[in-house]
Amino acid sequence: MSIVIAGASGGIGRALFELLNKQGQKKIFCISRQRLRDCDLQVDLSESSQIKLIQEFLSHIQPTEVYCCAGVLHENSYMPEKSLNQIYDEWVYKSLSQNVMTHVHLAQALAPILSKNYDLKWLSLSAKVGSIEDNALGGWYSYRMTKTALNMFIKNLSIEWSRKSSNIIVASVHPGTTDSALSKPFQRNISPEKLYSAEQTAERLITIMQNLTAHQNGKLLNWDGQLLPY
Repeated sequence: MSIVIAGASGGIGRALFELLNKQGQKKIFCISRQRLRDCDLQVDLSESSQIKLIQEFLSHIQPTEVYCCAGVLHENSYMPEKSLNQIYDEWVYKSLSQNVMTHVHLAQALAPILSKNYDLKWLSLSAKVGSIEDNALGGWYSYRMTKTALNMFIKNLSIEWSRKSSNIIVASVHPGTTDSALSKPFQRNISPEKLYSAEQTAERLITIMQNLTAHQNGKLLNWDGQLLPY
């Protein structure tokens, strides 16, 4: 029994690793694009050419819990778009690559390992802004679109993998606005009680993982485990 944290170099991924390590209940393995001291596999999940390498890694550890924390909101000269004329093809494609295909490739690497009665819980970090029904403000085109795509991927994946094993539960989760590099440029407009530390977010994610039920399979969950509309 082991846990995989993909995207372990980010604020939430790192906090998850440290907290789970302290608990010491299961062996923790980290996947990261960046070179980290505790990284078990350094690989770019956005590259499909790396799927075979990831599969070999996962086949040896047989994970029972997966946290996929990979994603991007802004980078260099690209910030969330406020209007239509700020949408650039290259950034939409980059967002899709980082926010969706990283999760797809990890799942593709894990799929051959899954067998009948395999026990697995999977959480993908998504965002409430990816909810179509909840969107009343507009803007943030690339991030919203790609997180919505991620939610649909998780829905599809939950259906396919439930046919492999009734013991597999897959969900996406909105972690809340966390004090990290991803949210740093936007924290000025967030009230202190709604800005969570990475440690607090990690605690919540672990609680959600431990309490995942079949009712939550294929769903978008809030940081408190409640269902959010797709």
